[in-house]
Amino acid sequence: MAEVMLEKVSKKFGSVVAVDNVNLNIKDGEFLVLLGPSGCGKTTTLRLIAGLEELTSGNIYIGNKIVNNVPPKDRNIAMVFQNYALYPHMNVYQNISFGLTMRKVPKDVIDKKVKEVSGMLGLESLLYRKPKELSGGQKQRTALARAIVRDPKVFLMDEPLSNLDAKLRVQTRGELIRLHERLGVTTIYVTHDQTEAMTLGDRVVVMNKGLIQQIGTPKGVYNKPVNKFVAGFIGTPPMNFIDAEISEKNGDLYLSNKDIGIKLTKEQSIKVHKVKLSNNNVIFGVRAKDFYLEKEISTDEKAAMQEIIVTIDFVELMGSETFIHFRINDALCVARMSANEDYAMGAKLDIFVDISKINVFGKETENAIL
Repeated sequence: MAEVMLEKVSKKFGSVVAVDNVNLNIKDGEFLVLLGPSGCGKTTTLRLIAGLEELTSGNIYIGNKIVNNVPPKDRNIAMVFQNYALYPHMNVYQNISFGLTMRKVPKDVIDKKVKEVSGMLGLESLLYRKPKELSGGQKQRTALARAIVRDPKVFLMDEPLSNLDAKLRVQTRGELIRLHERLGVTTIYVTHDQTEAMTLGDRVVVMNKGLIQQIGTPKGVYNKPVNKFVAGFIGTPPMNFIDAEISEKNGDLYLSNKDIGIKLTKEQSIKVHKVKLSNNNVIFGVRAKDFYLEKEISTDEKAAMQEIIVTIDFVELMGSETFIHFRINDALCVARMSANEDYAMGAKLDIFVDISKINVFGKETENAIL
């Protein structure tokens, strides 16, 4: 196992900056997820760690050793690709053992390792099939086995589940979690799927336009996004964003627009006062889960919430829950509600917002104030 450190790492393709001055420390044995939209720099970062791309500037360390000029084969890493990258003319056994064969590991050792790893991943009955005879999930497990059998210091995984169907993705996520708990190998995992990031990662690194936006635990990044981009990228459905102004009345601060007037708590007001805003224009953010019907909250809880009356635009029935769409200050919003209620398009709906869970971002900077 090994710690991995990126120090002022940048990568340019011509005039395009793919990775911009990234500093990152991945702990020994950690499962770290690089998350972001297409083109954000996450796969390029992974390829730089693997040695598949040449650094423009900065340093990369694996196990306290600088590896800038170390070839990929000598970095003691194993990579699992999105497209599996299996050799079509080799069977499963040969694909798994290929790296060991190239290193001239004794045949009896190879056989022992292949059978141990194939047993771990449920591939024992498939060892003599060719890749064309395998399902997507079986191919993915073969690619994982090929990586595991090498006993690397670091696993690098580039969207390894993206070609699987939804049910198999969930199943394979569980297998990855159990594997990491068993092996404890430092793992760097790239995905654009925030559900994968939230369920797999010890920590999540959110990237955009080559820059790291935020690093933290999945729960920390979800609950306390540092800016509007992170808030909108993490969470399903995405956070609702509503333009508002900060106004003051009798010493209290309010978030106001033509549809709402939300009084901030004393603690929230103190935090807002500490931020030097160039103007009073802000963006109010609230997640779909933080809207409630009156019957769902107690009298004590109601005192800490803000009542809003909205008109239902449309309704999404999701089985175990219902998404209600409506507008606040012309912004289309969504609330996650109980599936036990009946809702009608065009009807008025009395809902409550948990004030303690709201987010506020500066209109100009889009950085978090609350």
